[in-house]
Amino acid sequence: MAAVTLWVAIWWLTEATDLAVTALLPFILMPTLGIADSQTVAAQYMDQTIFLFIGGVLLAFAIERWNLHQRIALSILSKLGANPATMLGAVMVATFFISMWVSNTATVMMMLSAVLGIIVQVEKHDISVAQKNAIAKVMLLGLAYSASIGGMSTLVGTATNLAFYKIYLDAYKDAGDMNFFSWFVLAFPVALMLLAAAFFILKFTFLRHAKNVVFDRSYFVVSLRQLGKMAFEEKVVFAVFVITAYLWFSRRDIDFGSFHLKGWGRLLGTQASFITDSTVAIVMAILLFLIPSKNEKGKMLLSWEEGKKLPIGIILLLGSGFALAKGCDQSGLSTWLAQELLFLKDASPLFVIAGMCVIICVISELASNVACIQLVLPILIAIQKVTGMPPLMLMVPATLAASLGFMLPVATPPNTIVFGSGRLRVADMRNAGLLLNIAGIVIITVASLIIRVFVWG
Repeated sequence: MAAVTLWVAIWWLTEATDLAVTALLPFILMPTLGIADSQTVAAQYMDQTIFLFIGGVLLAFAIERWNLHQRIALSILSKLGANPATMLGAVMVATFFISMWVSNTATVMMMLSAVLGIIVQVEKHDISVAQKNAIAKVMLLGLAYSASIGGMSTLVGTATNLAFYKIYLDAYKDAGDMNFFSWFVLAFPVALMLLAAAFFILKFTFLRHAKNVVFDRSYFVVSLRQLGKMAFEEKVVFAVFVITAYLWFSRRDIDFGSFHLKGWGRLLGTQASFITDSTVAIVMAILLFLIPSKNEKGKMLLSWEEGKKLPIGIILLLGSGFALAKGCDQSGLSTWLAQELLFLKDASPLFVIAGMCVIICVISELASNVACIQLVLPILIAIQKVTGMPPLMLMVPATLAASLGFMLPVATPPNTIVFGSGRLRVADMRNAGLLLNIAGIVIITVASLIIRVFVWG
């Protein structure tokens, strides 16, 4: 199993072939080497967590088809786009919010045309070339960074979170302390702090000489008016989106301290455990295929033409990580790792978490974030068994740290997309990204230690 993991890791890190092709290796190697039978390995590739991802992606396709994302973005920009700083904040807030529910890559693709439109309007103003370039760079970097940060907030925001979710549930079946709401409570405050840090780092790095530039917000107001009133389809998709989010948050009981909110899962009685967040995702996605469009007769809110765009590569990548985690447990590799890591038993939690975040951050700059976290989490489970630290205290910071790829164009798809605009240099991304990586490691580490005190005692 160690050899299989090493083989897959090398191919992922070096990109010897496409990541999705490498993802098929565990299905061949694990049965061949007698680690697990084909049926067991295959089941990992279509785990229920995969369906949470599929449902979230289909909802994102509907949002994109009816331009709901564009209306949200322009609504914010028309109110806040008065100068470079407020415009940057508006772009980042809009992107952050959308990325909480839509994949980071799709969010950047959706928002890129709006941001490029902003840059074109900026270039028409009577300001220096240096100021124009600085504003263009800060807008593109703000878009990429806020998409990655927003994805940290929810389980469906990025594939790394879903990878953690499946591996955690398998390793700690009886814990009962992880669902959509509990992840949000742990991750959203961290993401908000990181968003604020990104804003101030970008503002300090690029906008020092463009403070006094003022813009006419009429471009965004006119663009918003051109969209017209919200169409029937937009309203229904938005309603489905809101209901889905509510059902995800309220499936289980929520304890607010002063009062206790009962989850709707109680209505199912003894079968409550049969229904998961992925069930909700698929039910709401199917609704989109069944509700007819008012303006496009004979069509539904979502057609299978959109469904065909499901990212099979990401699905295989997730499944392969689940298969590797299963193999580590079933083969005894996790137990062996725990014994080899006994030297960490008396180590400071601060040292363990900070060191872990640094290592994961460096790896995620060079390799797929999903691949990185799926290789690291089984090792963290072994460390947890040795140190006795709460599992979430190790695994949540690690998962968040895997989204800290801000320095290189190849680190994340959002970075690659904005770099492809031709308006950024590697040095621009490297300098701002380094500061943001450091800020991210500090924020995640400190937040983990605070959560340790208030949540786990």
